[in-house]
Amino acid sequence: MVVMYAQLSKHLPLLMEGLRETLYMVGVSVTFASLLGIPLGVLVVVTEKGHIFELRWLNLFLGWLVNVARSVPFIILMIAIIPLTRAIVGTSIGTSAAIVPLTVSAIPFVARIVETSLKEVDVGVIEAAQAMGANRLQIILKVLIPEALPSLILGMTITTISLVGYSAMAGAIGGGGLGDLAIRYGYQRFRGDIMLETVILLVLLVQGIQWMGNRLARRFNHK
Repeated sequence: MVVMYAQLSKHLPLLMEGLRETLYMVGVSVTFASLLGIPLGVLVVVTEKGHIFELRWLNLFLGWLVNVARSVPFIILMIAIIPLTRAIVGTSIGTSAAIVPLTVSAIPFVARIVETSLKEVDVGVIEAAQAMGANRLQIILKVLIPEALPSLILGMTITTISLVGYSAMAGAIGGGGLGDLAIRYGYQRFRGDIMLETVILLVLLVQGIQWMGNRLARRFNHK
């Protein structure tokens, strides 16, 4: 026990640095993916047949675009968009560089989650808002999103946890974070102790995110 504690103390700065990089990558990626993915998901829903802004050709195009983007495995996407990553952050290696593929991979995922959540909203509520004279923007901001908020929070929790997994994968090409730590020390240097500590940290991180997501969803669920 004493030996384990001594080893953990020795590795702690390394593990905390990896954790800080993972939180940075995931936090920034979730923010940008939400800024782009939520409006995209809303647009997919409201342009459907019979909805408040029916526009079939746009709905079909956006649905196709989201499906294509979701079809590309993350490890391939990460390599395929290296030129875009270099153009945005000036390098393809490091934590900042990893944010670009993480964000691109999460946008269609967020859009589908938003689409699923908004479709759960009772049509009668939308019709009631229309009858009271609410315009399209008001229906989106004051009816659709608030009514679907608990489901949206749970969906974003799943997205965040998925990005934690993807960020570990980004370590394969020098993306930094806990994944990079596990590969450099656990795999390449056969340091089973650091590998185990990294896995435990990732498990705790995912448990913490899920707990926070569940708490927030319950907080906003008024049913």
